[in-house]
Amino acid sequence: MECSVVRSSLKDFTYIYLLVGYDYADLPIALRKVFGEPEFVMHLELTPERALAYEDVNLVMQNLAAQGYHLQMPPQEDTTGLLELPDKKETLL
Repeated sequence: MECSVVRSSLKDFTYIYLLVGYDYADLPIALRKVFGEPEFVMHLELTPERALAYEDVNLVMQNLAAQGYHLQMPPQEDTTGLLELPDKKETLL
C-alpha cells in the first residue's frame, strides 16, 4: 500500500499518512484547520511486515483503506516510565 507522509506546520510531531491518490484537500476541513499547511516528508510502501517508529503499521493501513488517511499524533510523554511495557518499546497510551 503506497502512501505519502506530511508533517503539520502548526503542531510538532503530528503527521498525516495519505493514501496515494488521496489529496490533502480531501481531508475534513476541521482537521486541515488545526493541522495547518502540510510539509512533505516522504513516500512509503506499507506492508504488514514493515515496522513504523511510532505507529502500528496494520492500524495505519486499516485507516488508509477505510478513509484514505491516518493521523499520527505526538507521542505521549511519560516521565515516570510506568507506561512502558517491559518487553517492548511501546506505551499503554
